Amino acid sequence: MKPHYFDLLILGAGAAGLMAAIEAGRRGRRVALLERGGAPGKKIAISGGGRCNFTNLHARAANYLSANPHFVKSALAKYTPADFIRLVERHGIAYHEKTLGQLFCDGPARQIIEILLRECTEAGVRIHLSTAVSEVRRDSSSGAFTLITGHDSFTAPALIVATGGLSIPKIGATGFGYDVARQFGLPIEPCRPALVPLTLAGAEHEDFSPLAGVSAPVVVRCGKHCFEEMLLFTHRGLSGPAILQISSYWARPEPVEIDWAPGQAVLAPLRAAKARRDLTAARAALRMNLPARLADRLLEVAQPQSWTNHALDELERRLHAWSFTPSGTEGYEKAEVTAGGVSTAALSAQTMECREVRGLYFVGEVVDVTGQLGGFNFQWAWASGAQAGRAV
Repeated sequence: MKPHYFDLLILGAGAAGLMAAIEAGRRGRRVALLERGGAPGKKIAISGGGRCNFTNLHARAANYLSANPHFVKSALAKYTPADFIRLVERHGIAYHEKTLGQLFCDGPARQIIEILLRECTEAGVRIHLSTAVSEVRRDSSSGAFTLITGHDSFTAPALIVATGGLSIPKIGATGFGYDVARQFGLPIEPCRPALVPLTLAGAEHEDFSPLAGVSAPVVVRCGKHCFEEMLLFTHRGLSGPAILQISSYWARPEPVEIDWAPGQAVLAPLRAAKARRDLTAARAALRMNLPARLADRLLEVAQPQSWTNHALDELERRLHAWSFTPSGTEGYEKAEVTAGGVSTAALSAQTMECREVRGLYFVGEVVDVTGQLGGFNFQWAWASGAQAGRAV
C-alpha cells in the first residue's frame, strides 16, 4: 500500500468540500480531496434545473432548520452571499436574480464547478476522483488520520468530512459521513428527506391525482410555518416550491393547510345584489382565481348542500384552509436535501471542528443544518466549508 502525506484530508468533492479545500489551500496547506465518484460537484451540476441556484441574497439563520437554530450564525456572518458573488464575478460568470433573492447562472451549472476546480488548482489542491475510502483510522498517539483506499493510504493531522447526506442516491449519495461520525462517538440527529414532494393516499389521492401537471400560487401552512409559492399536483400527490418548503417541517400524521386564493374573497360575486347562487356561478367565481381544472375539482369535492350565506361562508373558509393529510414523502430519491445529521452540539460553530476529537471537522449537508429552498443550502455549504478550511 502506497502512503501519501498531507496537511489536510477532505472526504467529498461537493460544494462544501471544494470550498474547504480552496480556503485551506490558499493558506498554504497541502490538501488532498478524495471523492468516491468519477466527477466532482455532481449535485451542483443538477441544481436549479441545470443553472445552479448558487446562493440567496437574504440568507440568515431564520432560513435554516436545525436542533440548534443559532449554530449557523457564525459561518453565515464570516462567509456571506456577497463573498461568493465576488468569486463568481471575478471569474466572469453571468448570473441573474430569479425571485426572492435567488441567484442563478445565466449559463450552465457546470460554470460553478469549473470556478471551484480552477480555484483548487491555483491553491495546489490534489483531487483524487473514483477513490472510495474503505476505512478511517486515527493514530492514538499522534492523533493523525489515515484514510485507506484500494491501493493507497492518505495520512494527515486533520480530516474534513464533506460527504453530504442521503438525498438523491442515483448520483452517489451514501451515509458514509454518518458512519465516520458514529465511529468517533458523535451524536446524530435523526435523518429524513427534506425539500421533497408529499404523497397522498385514499380518497385524497383519488380526488386530486387527475390534476397532475396543474399548478397554482398558494399559501401552504404546517404548524407555525407557512410559505407563499407555487404548488404543483403530481400523479403521487403534491409538489412545487410551496410543498418542498413545507415538507422540511412536516411530520406524519400532521395535516398541511392550503390557501388556494390568498387575499381574495373568492365567492364575493355570489354575494352581490341579485347575483345567482348556484353551482354555475360558483364555478365561474373560482375560475376567476384558480386554474379551471382545479376550480372544478375543488367544487366537486366540496360542493355545498345549499347556497345560504352560512354555506357560502363555510365554502369560503375551506378554500382558504383546505386540509390535506399526506401519507408520506417521495423519499430520498426525490429529496433535494437531508434534514438531520451530525449534531451541532458536537461541533464548534466557529470552526466546524469536533469538540471531543481534535482535527476532525464536519461541513455541509452531513451536519444537522437544512436550508430552505432557494440557494440557502449552497450558501451553507460555502460558509461551513470556508469556516473549516480557514481553521485548519
